Amino acid sequence: MKVKTILVSQPEPKMENSPYSRLIDKEKVKVDFRPFIHVEGVDAKTVRQQKIDLNNFTAIILTSRNAVDHFFRIAEEMRFKVPDSMKYFCQSEAVAYYLQKYVVYRKRKIYVGKMNFQDLSTLFKKYKDEKFLLPSSDSLKPIVPETLDALGLNWTRGIFYKTVVSDLSDLKDVYYDILVFFSPSGIESLLKNFPDFEQKDTRIAVFGNSTVAAATDAGLRIDIKAPTPETPSMTMALQKYIAGLNKK
Repeated sequence: MKVKTILVSQPEPKMENSPYSRLIDKEKVKVDFRPFIHVEGVDAKTVRQQKIDLNNFTAIILTSRNAVDHFFRIAEEMRFKVPDSMKYFCQSEAVAYYLQKYVVYRKRKIYVGKMNFQDLSTLFKKYKDEKFLLPSSDSLKPIVPETLDALGLNWTRGIFYKTVVSDLSDLKDVYYDILVFFSPSGIESLLKNFPDFEQKDTRIAVFGNSTVAAATDAGLRIDIKAPTPETPSMTMALQKYIAGLNKK
């Protein structure tokens, strides 16, 4: 069956000329965006119950823009003035750039990884005597604590926000040729919203090994996988699949 409609289980990209825009133009398909999960912050009382005192830390580890937002939100709720001497270890340039929303970038000590969390290891080794706080969600990739523990760092995890399943009841009678997932939480949301979901002719596209595992465990048939050496991005994987199918 040819592909005409795609639902991506993420927010719509804000940039005008996104890879999805090019996919739409080239393959003449309709692409909708709908977050299957969303983030909700926990309150300062809940953070205090985790025995976290922001005064005790000299460095913050930031793995996402959500982590940035919720660290500064909690700091404000706790009336904690973040000192100028605070060090920030950011997983990527995008996260570091986002810090400018809260701090004067050039006046702060900001250390940036390339993309993967392990890329920060060299920087962590240089500053191994710091007291690190990791603001995170209730779900955390195992590689994060594994990396920090392996380096023997003095670090503490704080759950500052939670990943919550979104209400998708309005999609009950809506059909898409392809559903695109980027995390196990997205698969979980699909099954919680639609416990009687039958895949039938719907194609499932997944990004990352953990999402592949979640989809397989849920009994779903996976039709499109990324990243691969040939298709490192989801849009490339979609385009290859659609182009091959729609030409038939």
